[in-house]
Amino acid sequence: MEKKTGTTTVGIKVNEGVVLAADTQASLDHMVETLNIRKIIPITDRIAITTAGSVGDVQMLARMLEAEARYYQFTWGRPMTAKAMANLLSNILNENKWFPYLVQIIIGGYVEEPTLANLDPLGGLIFDNYTATGSGSPFAIAILEEGYKKDMSIKEARELAIRAVRTAGKRDVYTGDRKIQVVVITKDGMKEEFVEFKE
Repeated sequence: MEKKTGTTTVGIKVNEGVVLAADTQASLDHMVETLNIRKIIPITDRIAITTAGSVGDVQMLARMLEAEARYYQFTWGRPMTAKAMANLLSNILNENKWFPYLVQIIIGGYVEEPTLANLDPLGGLIFDNYTATGSGSPFAIAILEEGYKKDMSIKEARELAIRAVRTAGKRDVYTGDRKIQVVVITKDGMKEEFVEFKE
């Protein structure tokens, strides 16, 4: 019998930067394993990825990207852009399509410009202004579709990302709605916070 898991992660790109948000609940079938897992992983001080899918696969890919980013910085004397990292990750995923990494990843960052991309397990790569992954993504994307504006501020994007994940958590049994991890990336760097709800 297959065990079901789930999550909801979202990303929003605006002129000032990128907002990533995710629930912090880890579930396995009908059981909540923990309410305190980080699903947004920093790769550099200006690029992060969100995780949906196999935790082990995402952790391994994160370590690989961290090493590639350090090597790039050492070799070229400048940081790897989020766009370059997204293309690298797309190639890694596609090279392994016969034994795929069971992941759905959002990559966001601000190196030269705000960048947001969504990658599927086979390396399909889409750059976009907003996106969602995981079992709650149909609910989250509806909130993003309704609320996104091209000229919105980073603060408005943060509030929209939190609302999207929280809404998914109310309707998707595998997504938590009590605590949300939020990462905001601007030209000034990366800030992480956890937003908790009592109800």
